[in-house]
Amino acid sequence: MIDCWNGQAWQRMLQTADGPMELTVTQEQKEGLRLLASVDRPGIEPSSAMLAEAERTVIRMLGLDIRMDGFYALAKRDQRLSLLARKFIGMRPPRFPSTFEALVNAVACQQLSLTVGIHLLNRLAFHFGVTPPMSGVPAFPGAQQLADADPAALRTLGFSGAKAKTLVSLGQKVTSNEIDLEALEHSDDHVARDTLIGLPGIGRWSAEYTLLRGLGRLEILPGDDVGARNNLRRHFNLASDSGYDAVIALSREWWPYGGLVYFHLLLNRLADEGCLEPCAGI
Repeated sequence: MIDCWNGQAWQRMLQTADGPMELTVTQEQKEGLRLLASVDRPGIEPSSAMLAEAERTVIRMLGLDIRMDGFYALAKRDQRLSLLARKFIGMRPPRFPSTFEALVNAVACQQLSLTVGIHLLNRLAFHFGVTPPMSGVPAFPGAQQLADADPAALRTLGFSGAKAKTLVSLGQKVTSNEIDLEALEHSDDHVARDTLIGLPGIGRWSAEYTLLRGLGRLEILPGDDVGARNNLRRHFNLASDSGYDAVIALSREWWPYGGLVYFHLLLNRLADEGCLEPCAGI
Protein backbone atom coordinates (compact mmCIF):
# COMPACT_ATOMS: atom_id res chain seq x y z
CA MET A 1 0.00 0.00 0.00
CA ILE A 2 2.93 2.36 0.66
CA ASP A 3 5.21 1.46 -2.25
CA CYS A 4 3.00 0.63 -5.23
CA TRP A 5 4.27 -1.17 -8.33
CA ASN A 6 1.88 -1.63 -11.27
CA GLY A 7 4.29 -3.39 -13.60
CA GLN A 8 5.46 -0.16 -15.23
CA ALA A 9 5.81 2.46 -12.53
CA TRP A 10 6.70 2.74 -8.86
CA GLN A 11 4.54 5.14 -6.90
CA ARG A 12 4.79 6.45 -3.37
CA MET A 13 3.11 9.28 -1.49
CA LEU A 14 5.66 11.47 0.27
CA GLN A 15 5.07 13.81 3.19
CA THR A 16 7.00 17.05 2.78
CA ALA A 17 7.13 20.36 4.62
CA ASP A 18 4.82 21.71 1.90
CA GLY A 19 2.33 18.84 2.23
CA PRO A 20 1.94 15.41 0.59
CA MET A 21 3.09 14.80 -2.97
CA GLU A 22 2.84 11.74 -5.18
CA LEU A 23 6.10 10.44 -6.60
CA THR A 24 6.07 8.32 -9.76
CA VAL A 25 9.19 6.66 -11.21
CA THR A 26 9.38 4.85 -14.56
CA GLN A 27 12.23 3.42 -16.60
CA GLU A 28 12.83 4.45 -20.19
CA GLN A 29 14.96 2.52 -22.66
CA LYS A 30 16.11 5.09 -25.16
CA GLU A 31 19.80 5.38 -25.96
CA GLY A 32 20.44 3.38 -22.80
CA LEU A 33 18.40 3.07 -19.63
CA ARG A 34 17.32 6.01 -17.55
CA LEU A 35 14.82 6.64 -14.79
CA LEU A 36 12.15 9.28 -15.13
CA ALA A 37 10.69 10.71 -11.92
CA SER A 38 7.69 13.00 -11.65
CA VAL A 39 5.82 14.54 -8.73
CA ASP A 40 2.19 15.53 -8.53
CA ARG A 41 0.26 17.56 -6.02
CA PRO A 42 -3.30 18.12 -7.28
CA GLY A 43 -4.02 21.78 -7.93
CA ILE A 44 -0.56 22.97 -6.93
CA GLU A 45 2.55 23.41 -9.07
CA PRO A 46 5.45 21.61 -7.39
CA SER A 47 8.03 24.01 -6.00
CA SER A 48 11.74 23.73 -6.72
CA ALA A 49 12.18 22.55 -3.11
CA MET A 50 9.66 19.75 -3.63
CA LEU A 51 11.37 18.68 -6.85
CA ALA A 52 14.76 18.66 -5.12
CA GLU A 53 13.36 16.59 -2.25
CA ALA A 54 11.82 14.12 -4.69
CA GLU A 55 15.16 13.75 -6.47
CA ARG A 56 17.00 13.14 -3.20
CA THR A 57 14.40 10.57 -2.18
CA VAL A 58 14.64 8.62 -5.45
CA ILE A 59 18.44 8.55 -5.28
CA ARG A 60 18.36 7.43 -1.65
CA MET A 61 15.59 4.83 -1.90
CA LEU A 62 16.85 3.22 -5.10
CA GLY A 63 20.55 3.39 -4.21
CA LEU A 64 21.40 5.28 -7.39
CA ASP A 65 24.55 6.79 -5.90
CA ILE A 66 25.98 3.43 -4.85
CA ARG A 67 28.82 1.96 -6.89
CA MET A 68 28.75 -1.83 -7.09
CA ASP A 69 32.22 -2.40 -8.54
CA GLY A 70 33.80 -3.45 -5.25
CA PHE A 71 31.04 -5.93 -4.49
CA TYR A 72 31.26 -7.51 -7.94
CA ALA A 73 35.04 -7.80 -7.62
CA LEU A 74 34.55 -9.56 -4.27
CA ALA A 75 31.89 -11.86 -5.74
CA LYS A 76 34.25 -13.04 -8.47
CA ARG A 77 36.44 -14.60 -5.78
CA ASP A 78 33.58 -16.65 -4.29
CA GLN A 79 31.71 -18.97 -6.66
CA ARG A 80 28.59 -19.16 -4.47
CA LEU A 81 28.42 -15.39 -4.16
CA SER A 82 29.23 -14.96 -7.84
CA LEU A 83 26.13 -16.93 -8.83
CA LEU A 84 23.93 -14.66 -6.73
CA ALA A 85 25.59 -11.50 -8.02
CA ARG A 86 25.12 -12.52 -11.66
CA LYS A 87 21.55 -13.61 -11.01
CA PHE A 88 20.62 -10.10 -9.89
CA ILE A 89 23.16 -8.04 -11.79
CA GLY A 90 22.42 -4.33 -11.56
CA MET A 91 20.61 -4.49 -8.23
CA ARG A 92 21.13 -1.38 -6.12
CA PRO A 93 20.62 -1.53 -2.34
CA PRO A 94 17.21 -0.11 -1.35
CA ARG A 95 16.89 2.27 1.56
CA PHE A 96 13.95 3.81 3.40
CA PRO A 97 13.43 7.56 2.88
CA SER A 98 14.14 8.25 6.56
CA THR A 99 15.75 6.56 9.53
CA PHE A 100 12.46 6.97 11.39
CA GLU A 101 10.55 4.96 8.78
CA ALA A 102 13.24 2.26 8.84
CA LEU A 103 12.96 2.00 12.61
CA VAL A 104 9.15 1.77 12.50
CA ASN A 105 9.46 -0.98 9.88
CA ALA A 106 11.88 -2.83 12.15
CA VAL A 107 9.47 -2.64 15.09
CA ALA A 108 6.57 -3.88 12.95
CA CYS A 109 8.57 -6.89 11.74
CA GLN A 110 10.11 -7.91 15.08
CA GLN A 111 9.75 -11.69 15.53
CA LEU A 112 7.30 -11.90 12.60
CA SER A 113 7.48 -12.99 8.99
CA LEU A 114 8.02 -10.32 6.35
CA THR A 115 4.49 -10.89 5.02
CA VAL A 116 2.85 -10.33 8.41
CA GLY A 117 5.02 -7.27 9.02
CA ILE A 118 3.93 -5.76 5.70
CA HIS A 119 0.26 -6.28 6.59
CA LEU A 120 0.83 -4.41 9.86
CA LEU A 121 2.59 -1.57 8.06
CA ASN A 122 -0.22 -1.31 5.51
CA ARG A 123 -2.77 -0.97 8.30
CA LEU A 124 -0.58 1.60 10.05
CA ALA A 125 -0.34 3.70 6.89
CA PHE A 126 -4.05 3.41 6.12
CA HIS A 127 -5.14 4.51 9.60
CA PHE A 128 -2.45 7.06 10.49
CA GLY A 129 -0.86 8.19 7.21
CA VAL A 130 -2.06 11.21 5.25
CA THR A 131 -4.14 10.24 2.22
CA PRO A 132 -4.63 13.26 -0.08
CA PRO A 133 -7.94 13.83 -1.89
CA MET A 134 -8.18 12.11 -5.28
CA SER A 135 -5.60 9.54 -4.21
CA GLY A 136 -6.09 6.18 -2.54
CA VAL A 137 -2.41 5.88 -1.64
CA PRO A 138 -1.48 6.93 1.91
CA ALA A 139 1.83 8.43 2.90
CA PHE A 140 3.79 6.62 5.56
CA PRO A 141 2.86 8.13 8.94
CA GLY A 142 5.33 10.61 10.33
CA ALA A 143 6.58 10.97 13.88
CA GLN A 144 3.79 13.40 14.81
CA GLN A 145 1.03 11.00 13.72
CA LEU A 146 2.48 8.22 15.88
CA ALA A 147 3.23 10.54 18.80
CA ASP A 148 -0.46 11.45 18.91
CA ALA A 149 -1.68 7.85 18.52
CA ASP A 150 -3.41 5.91 21.26
CA PRO A 151 -1.56 2.63 21.89
CA ALA A 152 -4.95 0.93 22.16
CA ALA A 153 -5.71 1.99 18.56
CA LEU A 154 -2.46 0.41 17.40
CA ARG A 155 -3.39 -2.80 19.19
CA THR A 156 -6.62 -2.99 17.20
CA LEU A 157 -4.47 -3.04 14.05
CA GLY A 158 -2.64 -6.16 15.25
CA PHE A 159 0.38 -4.66 17.03
CA SER A 160 1.28 -6.16 20.39
CA GLY A 161 0.98 -3.95 23.44
CA ALA A 162 4.76 -3.65 23.66
CA LYS A 163 5.13 -2.68 19.99
CA ALA A 164 2.29 -0.17 20.26
CA LYS A 165 4.00 1.55 23.20
CA THR A 166 7.34 1.50 21.35
CA LEU A 167 5.90 3.20 18.25
CA VAL A 168 4.15 5.93 20.25
CA SER A 169 7.31 6.46 22.32
CA LEU A 170 9.46 6.75 19.18
CA GLY A 171 7.09 9.33 17.72
CA GLN A 172 7.16 11.34 20.92
CA LYS A 173 10.94 11.24 21.28
CA VAL A 174 11.41 12.43 17.69
CA THR A 175 8.79 15.21 17.81
CA SER A 176 10.12 16.48 21.17
CA ASN A 177 13.68 16.51 19.75
CA GLU A 178 14.78 14.13 22.49
CA ILE A 179 16.51 12.19 19.73
CA ASP A 180 17.53 13.15 16.20
CA LEU A 181 17.48 9.90 14.25
CA GLU A 182 18.61 11.51 11.03
CA ALA A 183 21.73 12.89 12.77
CA LEU A 184 22.88 9.28 13.20
CA GLU A 185 23.89 9.55 9.54
CA HIS A 186 27.08 11.18 10.82
CA SER A 187 27.80 8.67 13.60
CA ASP A 188 29.95 5.57 13.24
CA ASP A 189 28.35 2.13 13.36
CA HIS A 190 29.02 1.50 17.05
CA VAL A 191 27.66 4.86 18.22
CA ALA A 192 24.58 4.57 15.99
CA ARG A 193 23.90 0.99 17.11
CA ASP A 194 24.27 1.85 20.80
CA THR A 195 22.01 4.90 20.42
CA LEU A 196 19.28 2.84 18.76
CA ILE A 197 19.53 0.00 21.29
CA GLY A 198 19.16 2.62 24.02
CA LEU A 199 15.62 3.35 22.82
CA PRO A 200 12.75 1.47 24.53
CA GLY A 201 11.67 -1.61 22.56
CA ILE A 202 14.70 -1.58 20.24
CA GLY A 203 17.00 -4.58 20.40
CA ARG A 204 20.06 -5.67 18.46
CA TRP A 205 18.16 -6.94 15.39
CA SER A 206 16.08 -3.76 15.07
CA ALA A 207 19.18 -1.60 15.47
CA GLU A 208 21.20 -3.47 12.85
CA TYR A 209 18.24 -3.62 10.46
CA THR A 210 17.92 0.17 10.80
CA LEU A 211 21.65 0.64 10.27
CA LEU A 212 21.37 -1.20 6.95
CA ARG A 213 17.95 -0.12 5.71
CA GLY A 214 17.77 3.39 7.18
CA LEU A 215 21.37 4.59 7.41
CA GLY A 216 22.67 2.72 4.37
CA ARG A 217 25.50 0.93 6.20
CA LEU A 218 26.16 -1.73 3.58
CA GLU A 219 28.72 -3.47 5.77
CA ILE A 220 25.99 -4.53 8.20
CA LEU A 221 24.41 -7.99 7.89
CA PRO A 222 21.84 -8.25 10.72
CA GLY A 223 23.19 -11.22 12.65
CA ASP A 224 19.94 -12.03 14.45
CA ASP A 225 17.85 -12.10 11.28
CA VAL A 226 16.21 -15.55 11.13
CA GLY A 227 15.56 -15.35 7.39
CA ALA A 228 19.17 -14.38 6.73
CA ARG A 229 20.45 -17.28 8.83
CA ASN A 230 18.28 -19.74 6.93
CA ASN A 231 19.51 -18.33 3.62
CA LEU A 232 23.12 -18.51 4.79
CA ARG A 233 22.62 -22.17 5.74
CA ARG A 234 21.26 -22.97 2.28
CA HIS A 235 23.85 -21.10 0.25
CA PHE A 236 26.97 -20.81 2.40
CA ASN A 237 26.87 -23.94 4.58
CA LEU A 238 26.31 -22.09 7.84
CA ALA A 239 25.87 -24.70 10.57
CA SER A 240 22.27 -25.31 11.63
CA ASP A 241 23.03 -24.44 15.26
CA SER A 242 24.93 -21.24 14.40
CA GLY A 243 24.09 -18.12 16.34
CA TYR A 244 24.83 -14.42 16.06
CA ASP A 245 28.61 -14.68 16.40
CA ALA A 246 28.86 -17.23 13.60
CA VAL A 247 26.83 -15.03 11.24
CA ILE A 248 29.00 -12.02 12.02
CA ALA A 249 32.17 -14.06 11.53
CA LEU A 250 30.93 -15.16 8.11
CA SER A 251 29.93 -11.64 7.13
CA ARG A 252 33.46 -10.43 7.87
CA GLU A 253 34.60 -12.47 4.88
CA TRP A 254 32.54 -10.07 2.73
CA TRP A 255 33.53 -6.85 4.48
CA PRO A 256 32.40 -4.16 3.73
CA TYR A 257 29.54 -5.71 1.72
CA GLY A 258 27.69 -7.96 4.20
CA GLY A 259 24.53 -5.93 3.69
CA LEU A 260 24.69 -6.46 -0.06
CA VAL A 261 24.92 -10.21 0.51
CA TYR A 262 21.85 -9.90 2.75
CA PHE A 263 19.92 -8.15 -0.04
CA HIS A 264 20.96 -10.70 -2.67
CA LEU A 265 19.90 -13.59 -0.47
CA LEU A 266 16.53 -11.90 0.12
CA LEU A 267 16.06 -11.36 -3.61
CA ASN A 268 16.91 -14.99 -4.25
CA ARG A 269 14.27 -16.12 -1.75
CA LEU A 270 11.68 -13.84 -3.36
CA ALA A 271 12.60 -15.23 -6.78
CA ASP A 272 12.16 -18.78 -5.48
CA GLU A 273 8.70 -17.76 -4.25
CA GLY A 274 7.79 -16.37 -7.68
CA CYS A 275 7.70 -12.73 -6.55
CA LEU A 276 10.30 -11.57 -9.09
CA GLU A 277 12.35 -12.80 -12.00
CA PRO A 278 16.16 -12.93 -12.05
CA CYS A 279 18.13 -11.54 -14.96
CA ALA A 280 17.42 -13.23 -18.29
CA GLY A 281 19.78 -16.04 -19.22
CA ILE A 282 20.98 -16.75 -15.68
